[in-house]
Amino acid sequence: MLRIALPNKGSLSGPAAEMLHEAGYRQRKDPKELVLVDPENQVEFFFLRPRDIAVYVGSGRLDVGITGRDLLLDSAAGAEEVLALGFGGSTFRFAGPAGSPKDAQGLQGLRIATSYTGLVEQHLAEHGVQATVTKLDGAVETAVQLGVADVIADVVETGTSLRNAGLEVFGEPILVSDAVVIRPKGAGEDTRVEQFLRRLQGVLVARRYVLMDYDIRAEKVTEAVALTPGLESPTVSPLHTEGWVAVRSMVLRKEAQRIMDDLWAIGARGVLVTNIHACRL
Repeated sequence: MLRIALPNKGSLSGPAAEMLHEAGYRQRKDPKELVLVDPENQVEFFFLRPRDIAVYVGSGRLDVGITGRDLLLDSAAGAEEVLALGFGGSTFRFAGPAGSPKDAQGLQGLRIATSYTGLVEQHLAEHGVQATVTKLDGAVETAVQLGVADVIADVVETGTSLRNAGLEVFGEPILVSDAVVIRPKGAGEDTRVEQFLRRLQGVLVARRYVLMDYDIRAEKVTEAVALTPGLESPTVSPLHTEGWVAVRSMVLRKEAQRIMDDLWAIGARGVLVTNIHACRL
């Protein structure tokens, strides 16, 4: 049975559960449930603190996990990213009061407060900077005001909480993170894991693409197909009305409205867009 670690709470928990539901896996109804067996899919889910998931997977106790890229790298666990899931995005940056350094080199000798000591220390080492890194649990915005640190390193979303604390971001992002699937480093081929990844990849594709159908004059097919090339090639079928064909193709969801306008302009009619609920490519 495949053993999978999922975030028990936090910003990754809901989207992860939704994606797995779309992929056909059973999900818990009680948030207090910490272990869930899905016998039909031969999977056992373990709901853990997001920060602990990389440790369990890296130890080999669990086969697969879903966590944040930032948490994976900060843990220094023996696990690696195998698939980005496209949700839970965040940016990890330095912040400080007005007059703070403009880049990582200016951090030399300063005190830095963060909840992600591993990530910060790795970043400083890559830039040849020596600084004192202090670990704080929870919000770190008040660390400068209370005299614990000169600057902080934290996840930045809107920046509102930083501005309220009199801080501003500086330098390039330390890391751009989102939710990822992880496995133990060096893990060999496993058909169960491959099937799990195919299901998630199918959900990702279904979220990005829609199916577009339309009718077009045969002499306009080449021009129309240039607008809707599909992933490999569109399906073109003759219609009962002579000189007309039906075309079916996958197009990016975000571009669907523009493509419909362009198809209409060259004579396409009966343009329909349909959601894709699942796929294998």
